[in-house]
Amino acid sequence: MTNEITEITGGQIENVFNLLSSSISLQIAVVLLIAGMIIIATIYKKFSFWIRSKRFNYTKPHLADFLRIVLLPCFALVLISSINVYVQLFEPFNEDEKKIREENGIEKLTPHRTFIKIINTINVLIIGYTISQLVPIILNKRDESIFEHKDFDVWKAKQGFDDDEDELFFRLFEWVPPKSIPNEITTVQFKKHLRHVDGQKFLQNFRTSNGLQIGSYKKITKNPFSNWRSSEDKKYLKYYKDCINGNNKSGKKLKLGAPIEEIYNRYTWAEERRTHNFEILIPGSKIPGSTKKLIPTSVKKIIPLIVFSSTIIGVISWWGIDLVVLATATGGLALGIGLALKETVENYFAYILIRKDKMLKEDDMIKLDSNYRGYVHKITPRITYVRHPLNESLAIIPTKMLVSNQVINYTKEATLFPVVINIGVSYLNDPKQVVAILMKVGNRAMLEIKDHRGIHLIRQNKCPYVKRNKQSCGCDKDININIKQPVVRFNKFNDSSLDFTMWIYVKEYKNQFKVKSDIHIIMFEEFKKYEIKIPWPIRTIYQSDEKLEAEEIAKLDEARSKIIEEFGVGDLTK
Repeated sequence: MTNEITEITGGQIENVFNLLSSSISLQIAVVLLIAGMIIIATIYKKFSFWIRSKRFNYTKPHLADFLRIVLLPCFALVLISSINVYVQLFEPFNEDEKKIREENGIEKLTPHRTFIKIINTINVLIIGYTISQLVPIILNKRDESIFEHKDFDVWKAKQGFDDDEDELFFRLFEWVPPKSIPNEITTVQFKKHLRHVDGQKFLQNFRTSNGLQIGSYKKITKNPFSNWRSSEDKKYLKYYKDCINGNNKSGKKLKLGAPIEEIYNRYTWAEERRTHNFEILIPGSKIPGSTKKLIPTSVKKIIPLIVFSSTIIGVISWWGIDLVVLATATGGLALGIGLALKETVENYFAYILIRKDKMLKEDDMIKLDSNYRGYVHKITPRITYVRHPLNESLAIIPTKMLVSNQVINYTKEATLFPVVINIGVSYLNDPKQVVAILMKVGNRAMLEIKDHRGIHLIRQNKCPYVKRNKQSCGCDKDININIKQPVVRFNKFNDSSLDFTMWIYVKEYKNQFKVKSDIHIIMFEEFKKYEIKIPWPIRTIYQSDEKLEAEEIAKLDEARSKIIEEFGVGDLTK
């Protein structure tokens, strides 16, 4: 006769209770089990807090997560296994209990064996839960390893980062001269430069007319990646120490393990550098809470649920419960819960779509349907925080609104942002001369306006540094269209002025405000130098001789004409 899977019944559970009431050893085992679990949970809570307040939680976050997740299951497994051994040693089965009784062709467990099976079930559930929590950590660690190698490739392409020490790149790689000489340099000059060290450095920094380097690099150490990673670890360690000792922008010692995190861990620090083109991160410069990054890939958040759910289904099947009946019984309940949590479910799936399609990310500048404009501070599966650029407010909206409503993203895949300058000048000025001076202002702005690292903020077809055989600062990268700037237009004859517009393109949305301010300063200097008058917005009654005033302005007519010859008038006459 074929045996069917053993079913658990209410009578068996009742028999287990009867067994417990008749056995002091089993009663002690149950008390020890419950008390042990309470003690383990208390210890685990304190241990988790202890880990979050330690240095290795920031320097080795994956290891800290591993220890935090593995500790509780390990203690629980040891406790339950000890209880299992205790029961089998002090409550041995007699011959009748070892026999499996059959009633109506269905196998029945004795109460003693049912109790043991319950303990084993708890063990299986703990193991399944542990595995479900470890899988995302393993996947994250693998992703971080992939990102590290990509960062290393970027570092090689850049020939090092700005914050490298002792010319790290050139200690790990050696320049190899090209086999073919570029057209921009003669053979005699090329060979002359190769004879001495300074000349070789000149060739290393040399750029062709297309902005490309010449020659290649070969490694001179066994494992450059390992050396580079050690250098990055040292940079993070300095960042970490500056955060905790008060040597940071906030001017205070940042706390470890604070409920609202103020310090990046090692991998979030690398992610932030990656996002901001490997800039130097200033300790204490972020708003509290912005350091806590959610897992960007929604699949990694679903994997633990899938693994643990599979474990539960396996256990249910092991106990002989009909899965079809169970699914039918829980279907109505699931439907009711789904309707009650409709808003929550919509927000969660909107969060998944945003992360999967990369529609938005933290620090993107967006404009909501309500005309509220700000930076995305944090996106969660329930709500999203949008911070006003001047920090005057914080908009808190349901995450689903980012998918269901119109949202303008000023940052995503955008590499050109126009800076528009409107200016009016006196009718006594020559429009062509004004255009030429504005072209000069624009050209000065392209060369002179930089950030604190010396990087040009205005987009250019070719970086000015390349003309001096220096590495491009990136102001000429990722431009998919051919732009000619600055652009100057004579707009209209206004009531009291000739109106002109100049526009120029910057790299990032936030750069436009500094660029506009600096252009105004340069414009003031040039207008003052060449006597370009800006009329007051009032009605002027002339009491003087207009002919005499025109003669005074004409004194600098020759100088202004030279500006036209030098800078041209753009495509004004085309």
